[in-house]
Amino acid sequence: MELGIKGKKALVCAASKGLGRACAVSLAREGVNVTIVARGRDALAQTAADLREFGVAIEAVAADVTTSAGRAAALAACPDPDILVNNAGGPPPGDFRNWSRDDWLRALDANMLTPIELIKATVDAMIARRFGRIVNITSGAVKAPIDELGLSNAARTGLTGFIAGLARKTVRHNVTINNLLPGAFDTDRLRANFEYNARLRNSTPEAMRHARLAAQPAGRFGDPSEFGELCAYLCSAQAGFITGQNFLIDGGAYPGTF
Repeated sequence: MELGIKGKKALVCAASKGLGRACAVSLAREGVNVTIVARGRDALAQTAADLREFGVAIEAVAADVTTSAGRAAALAACPDPDILVNNAGGPPPGDFRNWSRDDWLRALDANMLTPIELIKATVDAMIARRFGRIVNITSGAVKAPIDELGLSNAARTGLTGFIAGLARKTVRHNVTINNLLPGAFDTDRLRANFEYNARLRNSTPEAMRHARLAAQPAGRFGDPSEFGELCAYLCSAQAGFITGQNFLIDGGAYPGTF
């Protein structure tokens, strides 16, 4: 399918690895000029080099978008994106009894307030141009909370509630805002969770991996490229009637009807 976004400009956060990288790849393949942002310079440079093979303009910004300085650097490189993909690494797992107020504030800053700040900085220009696509990468934990990820559960659910209201105001201007909720994808984040649970249960990461895999109806973990392709579709010209939705992509792991 021709997605109708060739020549558009995208700002993709946390895009050097994992799901953010997959989104950047899928957009670049569609002819979108992409600005990628991440903290790790080496991985960022490699991803930028890979994306340039699609023949589009690629800017790479080494910055932490959870800080005001990082957001300013990202927006200086891509001041008027047609497409914004919000993404940031999740807070660490743990027990809520051990989390301080500062831990909660860091989680809210990274996974709720940072996306809102980037939306605030870009949405009015999208409205003026009568085209905009905003995709927030949240988590399947918004639908089915994960015990040890309480910080992430709370912050991402807060973002989801905010988006539910805003998305209904922007869609009449052909600016859509949706959320992608990944389940178990084969990423560094998933491997880190296996390591945490292995320590907690006096087991091994491989045993944790095997148990999680056995519970997956699909019989496998997700390939990040599958996630990137869904992101690209939500950014397409054809997706203008889809807004305020939470797309769970988890291989059937969530057992509910709704």
